[in-house]
Amino acid sequence: MTTALRVWLFSLIALRAFGADSGGWQAGVARTAITPAAPLWMTGYAVRDHPAEGRAQELWVKALALQDAAGHRAIVITADLCGVTRAISERVAAELRRKYSIPRSAVLVNASHTHCSPSIDGYLSGLRDYSDADRAAIAAYTLKVSDQMVATATAAIAAAQPAQLTASRDRATFAMNRRNNSEKEAPARIAAGKLAGPVDYDVPVLAVRDHTGKLLAVLVSYACHNTTLSFYQWHGDYAGCALQDLEERHAGALALFAQGCAGNINPFPRGSTTFAEQHGRDLADAVDRALVAPGDTVSGSFASVLSDVPLEFAQRPSDEEIRAAAASTKPAASRQMDQAWSKIMAAEAAQGGIALTYSYPVQAWRLGNLTWVALGGEAVVDYALRLKGELGKNLWVLAYSNDVMAYIPSEAVLKEGGYEGKTSMIPYGRPSAWAPGLEEKIVAQVRSSVSELAVRR
Repeated sequence: MTTALRVWLFSLIALRAFGADSGGWQAGVARTAITPAAPLWMTGYAVRDHPAEGRAQELWVKALALQDAAGHRAIVITADLCGVTRAISERVAAELRRKYSIPRSAVLVNASHTHCSPSIDGYLSGLRDYSDADRAAIAAYTLKVSDQMVATATAAIAAAQPAQLTASRDRATFAMNRRNNSEKEAPARIAAGKLAGPVDYDVPVLAVRDHTGKLLAVLVSYACHNTTLSFYQWHGDYAGCALQDLEERHAGALALFAQGCAGNINPFPRGSTTFAEQHGRDLADAVDRALVAPGDTVSGSFASVLSDVPLEFAQRPSDEEIRAAAASTKPAASRQMDQAWSKIMAAEAAQGGIALTYSYPVQAWRLGNLTWVALGGEAVVDYALRLKGELGKNLWVLAYSNDVMAYIPSEAVLKEGGYEGKTSMIPYGRPSAWAPGLEEKIVAQVRSSVSELAVRR
């Protein structure tokens, strides 16, 4: 289907849909460029050995502000960052509560997880030990981004107007389970139709249209690491390419991306801007197909819940382990992570002891007849598949939301170990792998939160 035909079909369906009542929703959108002006260290990959060299694509913070007929507000903030910390999301939410009395549970902050983005204060703190000057620059940038999130959300609230919300979905198939398929074997496995491991090809789409049926905004999610690229240029990766395509196809509309449960999922193929653009087109095409397909009008009211689940680490590292990491003789990237981790553990031990529990955020929203769940951390795809299997395929399951503190393995992945199950805790600056039982705790909280929303009518 050509782009011109897609736009014509979209316009026809949008105008027909707006014969129905908007349900009392109001919506506004805004965006702010957050591309660093000065060279900063990038994050995501330990092998990088110097700061960014320039910009290949603008990085953005975007906001979608929603309000139901009763005046309840919800704010979605998406950012072209590898991750966000609890400190960032809490600071942003606190300011929005001060200005607009929006409850904390109604503010959702999601990171696209592009690895071509700047280092953030407190995120992946075990990746490397920065110099004092670099730490100061990273802290200043982090504070600036937090302020830009607040300003962008404020602008979106100010831009609110009557709107109709429509939910639909399609599929994109460039995601691949990286634990079960090596990149070397992938081409042959794809040709034979024998890719292994769980994956979620679902592309949920929320369309926001004004009173004339014109597309104001589209919010899309996909469960796949945003890691096609690994160079030294700022870039939104495949998600950034998809949003750029969508905004070019639908003039005047703002496109937002919310990362799904992508912890064990990579795009394939990887390694060039050509592939990032290819995956971006594939995702944008899926969104356009969803926009012209029969969708569900989102009707009803808004409600939200945000809960903390206490998760435990498996063990406290011994003093001997901490000293051994400080004296690591591994290759450069591994050595710098060991040494950074050792410094973090030694500092925590000296300041009252190494904490062996973590408050993990689980957020749930009811947008009329639509339910969203937003998990913290790099949750593996197993969570999305399980939750949609138990609670319905129309459920949206996001990850990388509000606090990206570590990988969140399923019980099976935790038992298997490997990067997502164990060794990634080093660059995240955590004392050990998670203790068994985390999956059931998280799923139980999701069930409880969704049940609570169901009775708030």
